[in-house]
Amino acid sequence: MPNNNYFQLKKRTALFFTLLLITAMYITPGFGQTRSETSFFEVSYGTLHHYKDFPSQHVPERNIDVWLPPDYDQNKAYPVLYMHDGQMLFDAKKSWNGQEWGVDEVMAQLISKNEIAPLIVVGVWNGGIYRHSEYFPQKPFESLPPHVQDSLVNRVRRNAETDLFSRQVYSDNYLKFLVEELKPFIDTTYNTLKDAPSTYIAGSSMGGLISMYAICEYPEVFGGAACLSTHWPGVFTLENNPIPDAFLQYLSENIPPALDHRFYFDHGTQTLDSLYGGIQTKADTIFIAKGYTSRNYKSLKFEGANHSEAAWNARFQIPVKFLLE
Repeated sequence: MPNNNYFQLKKRTALFFTLLLITAMYITPGFGQTRSETSFFEVSYGTLHHYKDFPSQHVPERNIDVWLPPDYDQNKAYPVLYMHDGQMLFDAKKSWNGQEWGVDEVMAQLISKNEIAPLIVVGVWNGGIYRHSEYFPQKPFESLPPHVQDSLVNRVRRNAETDLFSRQVYSDNYLKFLVEELKPFIDTTYNTLKDAPSTYIAGSSMGGLISMYAICEYPEVFGGAACLSTHWPGVFTLENNPIPDAFLQYLSENIPPALDHRFYFDHGTQTLDSLYGGIQTKADTIFIAKGYTSRNYKSLKFEGANHSEAAWNARFQIPVKFLLE
């Protein structure tokens, strides 16, 4: 018959594992996260779930919006598109400039025409004043000479009122947030296709840069990236600017295998987009040299298009169809 020591050990073991489970529950980002009953944004099609102040061990907390297609079926698994600048995707009435990507309208239209399979879209809000620090690819940044890094961090925005970088670049941590914290939460909360060929990432401007960086850093997680109006200069001038060469060098060394991945790039010709054409041509050359073809690589120029959500909305269906076809 077991003695008292045996029962004491058994009780202590049970208590230890109970405390371990409780600790894991509280330190796991997103655990127990509840969505708002009413979404922050209004959408015309589908359903939007809003998660306020989603926690992270890697980056400041932020809001997350999850768009479910019309007739979402909990018993069916869906591909997932992760998009940056989530506050600009769904509702122009709530955006800072009165513009939006119109993600729900574009997706619903393509789905209704059977041009793409239904999918889930995850809108990841940017970090506000930390946006440039989160979206600037970190390894290319760190490849720059120290004095160049310092000059960038101390640079002010074009309006000369606020810093361009509100803190040191930490895009590696931002990607850890996406891959290690947000994606597991999405995959356990919704019925998703979890493999890389069914997981995509997209953004514009700095969001285009971080989308490119994400698939290069995590080719086993993301199968395709859409990079609209990719902000190759990193800042707002090409004059004496070493940043584009750092990005191109990084690409030449880190592009994932062409067999398993898709890349979409584009740019307009007006406002900030007028800076991008020459650098994009060099990037195209690198991808082609790495074995990418029209099957898995597309780079387009939109004459007269500017750097705005309205412009990205007008052509958003093109990268979506390319990634999901």
